[in-house]
Amino acid sequence: MHQEVFTAKTVLYLTVHCRNTYLPDNTNTRYLLYDVNPGEGFNLRRDVYIRVANLIRKLNDVDNWVLVLPPWGNLYHWQNVRPGLYVPWKNFFDVESLNKWIPVTEFNDYLKTEGATVGSTYVLQNYAEGWGGKWEEKYDKRPCIERHNFEQRDDGSWSGQMWATKVKTDNFTCLSIQGQAATLLPLIQRDLTSRSVFIGRAETILHDEYGGKWYWAARRSMRFARHLREEATRFRRDYLGSDDKQDKTEVKDDWRDTKPKRGAAVGGPYIAVHLRRKDFVRARGDEVPSLKKAAQQIKKLLQNENLTSVFIATDAPVMELQELESLLPGYKVVHYKPSTDFLHKWGDGGVAIVDQIICTHARLFTGSYESTFSFRIQEEREILGFEERRTFNRLCGKKSNCDQPAKWRIIY
Repeated sequence: MHQEVFTAKTVLYLTVHCRNTYLPDNTNTRYLLYDVNPGEGFNLRRDVYIRVANLIRKLNDVDNWVLVLPPWGNLYHWQNVRPGLYVPWKNFFDVESLNKWIPVTEFNDYLKTEGATVGSTYVLQNYAEGWGGKWEEKYDKRPCIERHNFEQRDDGSWSGQMWATKVKTDNFTCLSIQGQAATLLPLIQRDLTSRSVFIGRAETILHDEYGGKWYWAARRSMRFARHLREEATRFRRDYLGSDDKQDKTEVKDDWRDTKPKRGAAVGGPYIAVHLRRKDFVRARGDEVPSLKKAAQQIKKLLQNENLTSVFIATDAPVMELQELESLLPGYKVVHYKPSTDFLHKWGDGGVAIVDQIICTHARLFTGSYESTFSFRIQEEREILGFEERRTFNRLCGKKSNCDQPAKWRIIY
């Protein structure tokens, strides 16, 4: 039934079906750890995961590699996470589902099996002289351009902070790189003395095949945690009259078995809008609509779909959201407000995911210009089988007829 191709090395981890994390039991297992620039947001980090996950896929053609999932810290848009507190991936994602594509484990579980040590550390950086007008895939060991949190010890080893844990590493190198994730393959494969390798600033490498079948396989495996899906389901039912059966958005338990035809999904009786404000108003002023213009576009979409309910996902302050509601008289304007208990348990990351799930299940979605939050919703809707015209839309700023998003179609 599953049509993805797995190598003999890769399928070794499939014995962990009922476990939330991969816990290897052989001494030949090796680990790849990675991190991302602290300033990058949640949805960009999800994209970097796909780049590194498919690097693991290629490494496992030869060896047995496990990807160590980097804990989530206090990201830019998260206001309710205590500084220095890091949470595991299982808070946000179904780790068992991830394990059906590549073997993964949480950082805390890595510490239990390997201790606070890493064999080799490579901090990625761009070339100081730029790419010189000629693109070629390459890497070189170079002096560090930016500050890092590693320091050399008297015995020649290095130590550094990894997610609130002091970790020792035997080898440390700053690596200027220009290329895709697979560019790192020879470097990692030649490092035969290290059982574990850490890649810092992994956002520096590019996708091997953005939008290809391997990209989509890794992306499809990134199902959200059950408790977040259940919260979104409850909200859709109670406030938007939406459920998976009538919306035709039911999925199989295993993501590998979910391959709906284009247009199979109908969506709930509401449209969903991602309205990005705050820093986007300053940085992308021409592309972000005023609240009045946003309301005009939302009203037109509701009329075109013959609907009266709109779900708004936004980072706008409460006063702006109230103003937007006042500009849509006669329509039901809905937004998700978490309970105190939910916010305490799952934080802003959990709230953002619930917002995305609700947007994913709408009859029609329109997003914000160049927002990774909107991009991820479009991908989720592709996975569910929505028509393209109901997914790849965005609100216009100063121009009445602005360019709509590129259509990144799912490939199996």
